[in-house]
Amino acid sequence: MTVEEQRRPTGAEAVLAGLDEQQRAAAAAVRGPVCILAGAGTGKTRTITHRIAYGVHTGVYTPEQVLAVTFTARAAGELRGRLSALGVGGVQARTFHAAAMRQLRYFAPRVLGGPLPELVENKLRVVAGAATRHRLTTDRASLRDLAGEIEWAKTTLATPDDYPARARAAGREAPFEPAAVAAVYASYEQAKQRDGTLDFEDLLLVTAYALEEHRDVAREVRGQYRHFVVDEYQDVNPLQQRLLDAWLGGRAELCVVGDPHQTIYSFTGADPDYLLGFADRYPDAEVVKLERDYRSTPEVVGLANKLIGMAPGAPACRGCG
Repeated sequence: MTVEEQRRPTGAEAVLAGLDEQQRAAAAAVRGPVCILAGAGTGKTRTITHRIAYGVHTGVYTPEQVLAVTFTARAAGELRGRLSALGVGGVQARTFHAAAMRQLRYFAPRVLGGPLPELVENKLRVVAGAATRHRLTTDRASLRDLAGEIEWAKTTLATPDDYPARARAAGREAPFEPAAVAAVYASYEQAKQRDGTLDFEDLLLVTAYALEEHRDVAREVRGQYRHFVVDEYQDVNPLQQRLLDAWLGGRAELCVVGDPHQTIYSFTGADPDYLLGFADRYPDAEVVKLERDYRSTPEVVGLANKLIGMAPGAPACRGCG
């Protein structure tokens, strides 16, 4: 072996090689709770995959006990691919819905008394039937808006009775009066119950319920998954947070990654306050900021930061100074 080969980093050391100082600090923080604040172009995906790989190579993680959650199947696939390139296999990288479906399909006989019900792939047909029952004249655009309101209500954990007050408080611009939307929402839920079907929000809600109310299910799932990573945490909604809390079961082995300036799902209930208030919820959290932009020139970064700072109501991370 040559001197150069002897000096070449191997194993866990190699995983951290090539990361900048901030990325390295985040990747080496393998015990939760950890909050990584990462703007666009700062290498957040590289950082979290190296963090998982470092945890595996140092023996802190067993790959099969890590659940990495993101918002798209494509992003989950990218996580798996990058981990594979780092010599790590077996980590579960899935969307919230894919993870919930996998778990609920397995536990449905225990929780629901039978196989996983059929899923409503498209709400519009069921929403149209509910709107007709309430004699609402609708076109395709208003049906989409009604379906969007029902989805917003369910992701924010609002029942049909809750909807009017919650919608007014949130300044929702619904296609009909809040009371009419609530009536359609109630009929929509009744139609699913009659047909024995679930929608995609139900997948998360029923999985959370299974963990909250069935000790044997919670024990099995929490025994399987001991370390959690949530990407794009600024886009988590109350329903997803409820499921995440159910997975954790009071544990703090959680790493979240996000940028409060990039919330893109607020119209469906996403709440960046979960990211901004992470250090309030976990006072002993390690907070790492990734600030070096590898995509843009310094001039572009400076202008963007100036514009963000000038924006009214610009979000600020509490306890992250």
